[in-house]
Amino acid sequence: MQLTERQRALLDGAEGAVMAKVLRTVVQYGEIFGAGRLAGLDGPVHVVTSMGMAGFEAVFDLLDQLIEAGLSTQEPFTVDPRPYDLDGVDYSATEKQALLELYTHQDRYEEQLRALGMKDDRSYSCTAYLAEVGNTPAAGDVLAWAESSAVVYANSVLAARSNRNSALIELMCGIAGFTPEFGLLLDEQRKATYLVEVRTSALPPATVLGSAVGRAVVGEVPFVAGIDPHLGDLNDPATQDYLKDFGAATASNGAVGLFHVEHLTPEARGHGRDLLTDDYRRVVIDDQALADLVADYPVLWEKEDAEPETALIGCPHLSLNQLCTVTDTILTALEAVGRTTVAMRTVLSAAPAVVATFRTEHSQSFERAITAGVNIASMCPALHMNTPATASRPVITNSNKLRTYTTSRFLADHAVLDRIAAPPARRQEQTR
Repeated sequence: MQLTERQRALLDGAEGAVMAKVLRTVVQYGEIFGAGRLAGLDGPVHVVTSMGMAGFEAVFDLLDQLIEAGLSTQEPFTVDPRPYDLDGVDYSATEKQALLELYTHQDRYEEQLRALGMKDDRSYSCTAYLAEVGNTPAAGDVLAWAESSAVVYANSVLAARSNRNSALIELMCGIAGFTPEFGLLLDEQRKATYLVEVRTSALPPATVLGSAVGRAVVGEVPFVAGIDPHLGDLNDPATQDYLKDFGAATASNGAVGLFHVEHLTPEARGHGRDLLTDDYRRVVIDDQALADLVADYPVLWEKEDAEPETALIGCPHLSLNQLCTVTDTILTALEAVGRTTVAMRTVLSAAPAVVATFRTEHSQSFERAITAGVNIASMCPALHMNTPATASRPVITNSNKLRTYTTSRFLADHAVLDRIAAPPARRQEQTR
C-alpha cells in the first residue's frame, strides 16, 4: 500500500503508540482487500456497535485504551440504535431483567462513545442519513460506515461511497481520518453485475422485492429495472422510504452494498445501462417468484399456530413520514373495528430525533397513539430479540431484515395491521 509521508509518520508513532496501532489496524484491513492507498474521509463515520453486551469486555477494554490516549474521531459520529428503550416500550419484568443482564455494560459503553466523539445522545439510529439525525452525506463523499442498511442507502440513494465495514474498523477509520480505498469506493466496482427485471402486476412491497434481489445477487451490484414508473423522484418521502426498506432487505437477505434503480437513483440517471458490466447476468422477478419466496419463509416460533403477542415495526428505523403514516393507519383501523386500544403490544421504532419531532409537530397523533396503547420507541428491534425471554415469544413484523436476523415472523403490512386491530378470536383464526 502506498502511504503518504504523514501516514508513514503516524505509523512510526508521531502522534503516539496508540494512534500508530489505530492506523496500523486500518492499513492491515485495507491490505487484506488489496487497497492501493488510504483515502481521506469526507464525513463522519457511522458506528454499528450500539450494545454494551456481556462477552464484549475485550472491546470495552480496547476503547478505554483509546480514551486514555486522548483519541477521538475527527468528526462527531452516529451510532446504531440502543438495544432497549425503557421509557418507550412496555416490557414485562422478565424481558426487562433479561435485557439488562445481556446488555450489562450499556452504561459503560455509552460513556465511552461520548468520550470518543459521538454526536449527541439522540444519535442512536440505523437511519443516520435522515435529516433529523444529521449524518447525511453528499454525493461523492468518501465514508467509512458500518450498518448494512445505512451503507446501502448512502451508496445507492445518496451516491456517497462506503464499503460495508466491520464493527470497530469504522471507528478506527474515524479516529485516523482515513479509510482503505477498495471495493465500492472505486468507479469500476460500482458497476452493476446483474440486470434485475421486475415484471410484476404492481409495485411489490419494498421489503419483499429487496429480499428477492438480495437472494438473487448476494453481494453483487444489481441494476433494477421496472419499478421506477411506480415511484416518485428522490425528493418524494414515500420514494425515499421505499428505497430505504428495499435496500435494507437486499443487504440482510443478501449482502448488497449498492444498487441502482433505472431512471431513479443518481448513478443510474447519470449513466443508464452503461453501468452494466459487459458480462452482466439477468434475473427476472415476477409475481409468482415473490409469492413462492414469501411462502418459503420459515416460521421459527416454538408453536407455529401461536397467537402473536407483539408486533415490531421499524427495522430499519421508521422515517418521520412513515411514523406519521403508520400511526394514522393503525388509529384508523382501530376506529373501523370499534377498538380503542391495540389488540397486542405494538412497537414503532424510529430515531430519537424523529420521535421527538413527531411528538412536537404531530402531537395529536402522538397522544392518540399512546392512548391507544402503541409504544413509540427508539430501540433496535433486532437487539430486542436477542434474549431467550424475547426470542421465545411469538412476534410478528413487516420487516424482512428483522425476520432474517431473529425468530420474528414476517407478515405483509395489511396482515400485521389486521392482527393489531382485530379482536382476539379473529387474530387466532388468522394466525392459523
